Amino acid sequence: MAVEGLARSVVAVLGERQGTGVFIGFRHIVTCAHVLGQSLTPHIALPGERSPLRCQVVWRNDRLDAALLLVNQLNSAPALPGAVATDRPLPGCQILGFPKIQRYDRNRLELDQYTGTVLPAAGLVRRTLVMELDRPAVPEQEGPESPLAGLSGAPLFAGDKLIGIAKEVPRGRGHRRVECVPLTAIVAHEEFRRVVPVIASTTLRYVTDLHPGDSRYEEEYADALAAAYRRTKIFGLDELGKRASEWDLDTAYLSLEATSKGDSASGPSRVDDLLATRPRVLLRGDAGAGKTTLVWWLAAHAAAGTLGPELSELNGLVPFVVPMRTLRAEGGAFPSPAELPAAARLMVDAAPDGWAGRVLAAGRGLLLVDGLDEVPREDREAAHAWLASLLDRFPKTRCVATVRPLAVEPEWLTAQGFEELTLLPMRDADIRAFIRAWHGAARLDPDGDEDLEALEHDLIQQFRRNPSLSDLGRTPLLCAVICALHRLRQGFLPETRWALYESALQMLLGERDKRRRITSPDGITMSVEEHQQLLQRIAVWLVRGGQTEFTREQALHQLERGLAGMPRVRAQGDAEAILTHLLNRSGLLQPRTEDVFQFVHRTFQDFLAAKEFIEDDLMNELLRHTYEQQWHDVLLLAAGHCSRRDLRQLVDGLIAAGAATRDRSVRTSLYVLAALCAQHPAWLDGATHDRVRKAVRSVVPHRNPSQLQDLARLGAYLLPILPSPARLSGDSRTQVIELINEIGGAAAVPYAGAFTAPDDAFPLARGWHRYPARQYVDEVLSRIDLGEAPVFVNGHERLSLLALLPGAVHLDVAGDFSGADLDAALSGRRLASLVLSVNGLVKDLEFLRGCGGELRRLVLRRCGGIGDLSPLSELTELDSLDLQIMRVTRDDVAAISAIPKLRALSLLAPLVPADRLDLTPLRDLTELRVTVVGLSKRQVLGREALGDRLTLRA
Repeated sequence: MAVEGLARSVVAVLGERQGTGVFIGFRHIVTCAHVLGQSLTPHIALPGERSPLRCQVVWRNDRLDAALLLVNQLNSAPALPGAVATDRPLPGCQILGFPKIQRYDRNRLELDQYTGTVLPAAGLVRRTLVMELDRPAVPEQEGPESPLAGLSGAPLFAGDKLIGIAKEVPRGRGHRRVECVPLTAIVAHEEFRRVVPVIASTTLRYVTDLHPGDSRYEEEYADALAAAYRRTKIFGLDELGKRASEWDLDTAYLSLEATSKGDSASGPSRVDDLLATRPRVLLRGDAGAGKTTLVWWLAAHAAAGTLGPELSELNGLVPFVVPMRTLRAEGGAFPSPAELPAAARLMVDAAPDGWAGRVLAAGRGLLLVDGLDEVPREDREAAHAWLASLLDRFPKTRCVATVRPLAVEPEWLTAQGFEELTLLPMRDADIRAFIRAWHGAARLDPDGDEDLEALEHDLIQQFRRNPSLSDLGRTPLLCAVICALHRLRQGFLPETRWALYESALQMLLGERDKRRRITSPDGITMSVEEHQQLLQRIAVWLVRGGQTEFTREQALHQLERGLAGMPRVRAQGDAEAILTHLLNRSGLLQPRTEDVFQFVHRTFQDFLAAKEFIEDDLMNELLRHTYEQQWHDVLLLAAGHCSRRDLRQLVDGLIAAGAATRDRSVRTSLYVLAALCAQHPAWLDGATHDRVRKAVRSVVPHRNPSQLQDLARLGAYLLPILPSPARLSGDSRTQVIELINEIGGAAAVPYAGAFTAPDDAFPLARGWHRYPARQYVDEVLSRIDLGEAPVFVNGHERLSLLALLPGAVHLDVAGDFSGADLDAALSGRRLASLVLSVNGLVKDLEFLRGCGGELRRLVLRRCGGIGDLSPLSELTELDSLDLQIMRVTRDDVAAISAIPKLRALSLLAPLVPADRLDLTPLRDLTELRVTVVGLSKRQVLGREALGDRLTLRA
């Protein structure tokens, strides 16, 4: 961060004397306590602002000589918190502040800057940071006030990291030394952590060495990331013109739901929430599900430090985006550490030598690997080896990698510490939010003459009335296509996926320019079919080569071959002119870099390639690739282009390929693909339909999660094929219920309701969130004995419906509910176990007084607002307590020690003051077993007293 960026976080503080302060949160300022004196309402002044702003003192500690101010009238980007992690001198540090000597023009404040070397060992005994200035700031002089008065509270920066605040210029050193309060001492103070837990829990960036050029380059790199990734094109809005057709990612980004393979019992969560607690993630998602948009959003916001509280640990990390499709198109090898900054082809100069390695070694890197499925199958083990080696070399690096659902086998990266997440289809509420955002962007068109508000309302109503339309629009891409077609056709929409893509191509290649009253600005006029014929040539070449990007030379070669059979088009221009026309007018191709291009989405590439295969009578070539997952979308889309004879050949070929493999997962994928191909044609003979149903029935129930996901793609089509409860027992019975849950929706409720055995209660209770809430209560949950089954509850509607389920005494409640909400829903219920997760609203545990008398097990997961655990001592039957990613102080441990029957305590990744967890209050509880995950031995105090009753896991 350049000095100008650092200076934006610095203010003058006006207490009983004038000092300096620095923003450490968006509205919180840290300064020296002695600057305030006895003032409770000091002011801050900003250069260029006419009047000071009043603040409130929310914390102070005179022993540390530090205080925290809250200003309500202003938001400012905070400084990045840091900590010195070396005993060696750190040159190139700086202090920014408002000393008396810098005043001008009748005592006006002006910022000054002092550079020097931090001496970590010089103040070690007194826990003080000492900075020796490069040269004396002013001659040392006698007198009651130093010329540097006003510098108290000024931030001390090492690079762009705030590591302390200046408190004193000691005499006898020639004004060469400044003593500072370390930031580590401030954030470790228990009262400070209680007042501002979000700030206190922000990860400190360790500083071990300084390279002066790194900070300047990092700011340029962050600017380049913002330019590349802060805006994205939205399908169907390009008639607004280039600027208006691109959305800011803050508008376009929709936080979708995902499930964690390692925590499936807790149900889905927003993907942002899941990423916050998982340092390494392999994110699986279908085409158009939003994987790349998520990568762009993370890159832009992490670099700018503008992610919200849930992802605040990523703020200030340096994102390295590795788009696999680009590497593949350019024939490049997997990047070395030094090559990572250039992998995304950003518009930025080359990095300083060794910069990327220094970032990764310090644990400040965020590796974003987009599109592992773009790597050809034969090269995927090489990709795995590259990624594993990189992360083994830099073990503190966080990483998100994206991939299509079945492109790599389960647990492909588990050994490297990855947890697998799967993006879920958009729920109805997500679809409505997307529709509103899409139409909001469409209103940017000043010349639009449609009643967009009426269109928006009509489309939302169509989704509500038409379940099949909702099934089509479950990904951001397809939802955008539907929005665009609905607008173009004034409310009339196609009914199948294939018709949807065909209509989208008609819109882009034919209707778009007509609607905009554009004839032939480049002198070239082509029909929709002529456009498609040429684009098919490029698309099929890309699919055969396992690529998604192409160079100009490669495109020209394919166009030359296509134009040989199109004399009318050839007469209007050569291949170069036709390529320029396709790039400018088709709306289907876009530049990736100056000389590399791609289709606007891979789905359109696959759709056009499939059309080429069918039209060129290449069904046998298609079927030769049935065992290659990256061809499955092409095979599926080919069904929409088939004649009756071709479709039967395609479906039978897929069934035959499935029957020929001994791998049940592959067989399941191929049978599902055959069923998807057979679902929507206007006509397919009954015998073929029977063969499809028989094949699918043979792979039910599933044997692993990937088979479950595959079968669930069939949706309601699968439900009548499922075996009846009377024919099922044991694990098979549970697996079929899981499959019905995965399909979900109103159509699946009767099938779930057919299962009424006692052991059915567990999977049925976990699946409530997949169905219409009230219908599921009436037809399923109210008819079974919930007994020991944990009921998963998310959303206020389900929380209120608990009143209809008095037998539910094991609850897993996820999401933001206030203490009053929880008290109203749970009071009087004789709970046996409660899991409360991802709740930022609840502030205390008072609601347990009305429902915790028989509570035996309690799990609190990421409930950051809870600041007092003392009510736990009133839970007289509690024997198991699990705190996950929760603030845990010594007072909290003391409160836990007062729980009378506690026998098991688990602390997962606890947020602890001063990087220490003090378990000393538990030493006398001889029957208590304690497990701590995520802390090292040196961070846990009192472990010797606990002995073998304590288990530590990294």
